Amino acid sequence: MRKAPQQSGAFCFSNYRSALPPFLVKPARYDFRMPYEWLPSDGDTQRLHLWPYRSLPRRGMVWFIGSTAALIALPLLVLLGSPVLWGLLPFLLLTLWGIWTALSRSFKDGETLEDLRLDRDEISLTRHDRKGEHRWQANPHWVRVTLHKTKGPVPDYLTLTGNGREVELGAFLSPEERLALDIELRRRLSATRRA
Repeated sequence: MRKAPQQSGAFCFSNYRSALPPFLVKPARYDFRMPYEWLPSDGDTQRLHLWPYRSLPRRGMVWFIGSTAALIALPLLVLLGSPVLWGLLPFLLLTLWGIWTALSRSFKDGETLEDLRLDRDEISLTRHDRKGEHRWQANPHWVRVTLHKTKGPVPDYLTLTGNGREVELGAFLSPEERLALDIELRRRLSATRRA
């Protein structure tokens, strides 16, 4: 199963970097690009990869759980040797387990990857997520790109319609990113139709 890139930042500071004081500017190793990219084309085929933000990588999740456990354990030092400790301990462990489970689920949801392939004969969208792989394909000459301003589960909902089905594209993107993707996709689809 294909996975989204490990480092996809949650916030785009590229427009604000010059306004920040020098001590707040992060080193260049942080990746603040859009959560989608057009891959280099191989022949006539153009490929687009989309993935949700991953603001907390696996290492950060482990650090968060460890520091939460340490902060929870700190006040318990007073209760060492007391029967009250054994009364509180199951609830505190249950709390840590709940946080771990929620963050693990969030991390697995972040592994979603949408792969759009576009060439003269076919446009296909494959979504790889924890539920499996879902595929849609149609003729690019009959595909309609629609940006629903208000009639969707999210603002500026982007869909592709063709072959009797309407599929969502990048529902996990921000509204600004869906607007930018809409423009890019229409331009590339138009160029493919003319070719």
